[in-house]
Amino acid sequence: MKDNITTTWLRAIDSFKDVPLDQLQWFIDRGTVLDLPSGNNLFSKGDQMPGPFVILSGKLMLSVPRGQELHEAGIFETGAIGGYLPFSRGKFAGVVADVVEDMTYLQLPLGEIDEMIRTQFDLTQALVHVMANRIREATAFEQQNEKMMALGKLSAGLAHELNNPAAAVVRGSVSLLQHLKAVPDVFRQVMSLGLDRTEADHLTDIILNALLRTAKPELSMMERSSLEDDLLDWLDDNNIAEAAEIAESLVDFGLGTEELDKLKKEFSATAFPAVLNFIKSNLITEKIVMDIHEASGRISDLVGAVKSFTHMDQGHGKQFADIHNGIRSTLKMLQFKIRNANVQVVENFDSTLPEINAMIGELNQVWTNLLDNALDAMEGQKNGKLVITTLRNKECVRVTISDNGPGIPEDVKSRIFDPFFTTKQIGKGTGLGLDVVMRIIKQHKGAVKVQSRPGQTDFIVEMPIGH
Repeated sequence: MKDNITTTWLRAIDSFKDVPLDQLQWFIDRGTVLDLPSGNNLFSKGDQMPGPFVILSGKLMLSVPRGQELHEAGIFETGAIGGYLPFSRGKFAGVVADVVEDMTYLQLPLGEIDEMIRTQFDLTQALVHVMANRIREATAFEQQNEKMMALGKLSAGLAHELNNPAAAVVRGSVSLLQHLKAVPDVFRQVMSLGLDRTEADHLTDIILNALLRTAKPELSMMERSSLEDDLLDWLDDNNIAEAAEIAESLVDFGLGTEELDKLKKEFSATAFPAVLNFIKSNLITEKIVMDIHEASGRISDLVGAVKSFTHMDQGHGKQFADIHNGIRSTLKMLQFKIRNANVQVVENFDSTLPEINAMIGELNQVWTNLLDNALDAMEGQKNGKLVITTLRNKECVRVTISDNGPGIPEDVKSRIFDPFFTTKQIGKGTGLGLDVVMRIIKQHKGAVKVQSRPGQTDFIVEMPIGH
């Protein structure tokens, strides 16, 4: 097979088009032709990389391990160049290479690389260029994967956040429909009492005053239970049916036994139960409508947070904006994770800060990565506390994101901003989050630094106010 390989064939490969024929012949002479049937593994993650090779025929699939699964990263076909390349620091494989179609390839032994670097300049240069392209492609793949992982986390949390109010709207609408079916009967009961004008006006005033009361009571569970018990006792003493429903509705709108005593004096003993039932019916209707309004408002707020977070209704260039809006939108997007981890969030925001000139959508990626990392650091902690502080430092805005997690070990602190470096478990991070943070902040002519000790980690971002 080796006799069939020609310098002309190799030169047809785009990466080798400018390599002199004698250097391509050197590659052929020093190389070895190898065969590997489909289903075999060329190398796995952590294996020493084989020497530079060119695929003569067949296909090789590269996959990235993510947890217990392999995610396809690319296919190498005839003419593709792989293996360890000159000056690369990647001496050990970071991916898995499986043969998916019987493969024949020409491989240069690792021991020949030093001589190639000394004597075959153009060939070496061509392979270094392949390495540079490989790094760009790998970085782009990992950055895309990092974005998809971040999007997956946010989507899962957002779906959960939207599900609760959406379900509340559905439940409320069903309850309202059922309740409204009973309204005619309740109205018929009141009409049958033959109330005079004074009694009708008084009944209407009671309901309107309860519905228009702007300051609804904010009660603890114990306070609410105590008020309901008092009302239940009063209603039972007065032989009122459906006492539990009436008591619950009255407490919702701040009505107690004192109001019932006054109401009882205004109506006859015969009319009083029907009057209470009519009041209860109106209050329940109002309560259901209020619940639907609150739930739909939460949905609207979440949609607004998504819109603000993605900055999707505005251009993607720089513009002046309040930095706090992006931070608050990001916190809303992460609300499910915050609540699920029982983390206390403290906002020490300087409301006097001027707007900064920035690419808001990209800055939101910064806040997402830093806040998400802080939450991950406090995972499993009972007293997690996330503190966000903003202030002005001369002509810069400073944002400090602090957590009370275990801290960053000293031996890795200097590497946390390196691409692909991560302390997270496999499948939880790609090691590009802080690299993205650093790149975006530098793009804004700013700086990022970290201070960490057990129980306190601060990520400090500084950016010029206008640039």
